[in-house]
Amino acid sequence: MSTITKNTILLALTAFTFIGGYAFLRYAYRVTDTMPFTQEIVLIILGTVATVLITALLLNKQTAVEIQKEQSIKFIDLKTKTYEELINKIEEMSQATDLTHKDMISLHFITHRLAIFSSPEVLEEFQNFLEVLESRTRDRKISRDDSKILAESLANLTVRIRKDLIGEMDALGNYSQEQIKNMILRNSSESMELSENI
Repeated sequence: MSTITKNTILLALTAFTFIGGYAFLRYAYRVTDTMPFTQEIVLIILGTVATVLITALLLNKQTAVEIQKEQSIKFIDLKTKTYEELINKIEEMSQATDLTHKDMISLHFITHRLAIFSSPEVLEEFQNFLEVLESRTRDRKISRDDSKILAESLANLTVRIRKDLIGEMDALGNYSQEQIKNMILRNSSESMELSENI
């Protein structure tokens, strides 16, 4: 049975219960007109039934919202872990003296993991990063010029990942993607200078 059919049946049963209950209680209210306190008792019963139904509906809605919230948290957690794995893999590759064919295959396989939940912008930027990486490292060596170009491509990818994870917070903080990219590039160039001086 589909969800729409279940919801329709529940809606029909609820409507029938309300209409039938209202008709019965109205009849009981009129019949008990001559007896003392019976109208008040009928009103108490009506109020109790209404309160129980409203509370049940609110609890049902609250449970659905909590389940959805938990799923969103798990989804963001999974997304964050995969992005961390990607950045760690790129960091590991950047510290190697040369790139192996295995490294490149490993990066290409990350695309499949990203395809499960990443935004289209992240997938597109990761594809651009792979193209830049492959074109700049055909000899499997990374020169200083290659490093600068790769750092810019990686900064673009990082900006897209950041937007996918916490884009709303950056928008509230009045930071543009270009400003964030410039900060990342500045930090990246400072890191490269430090590593060369060591």
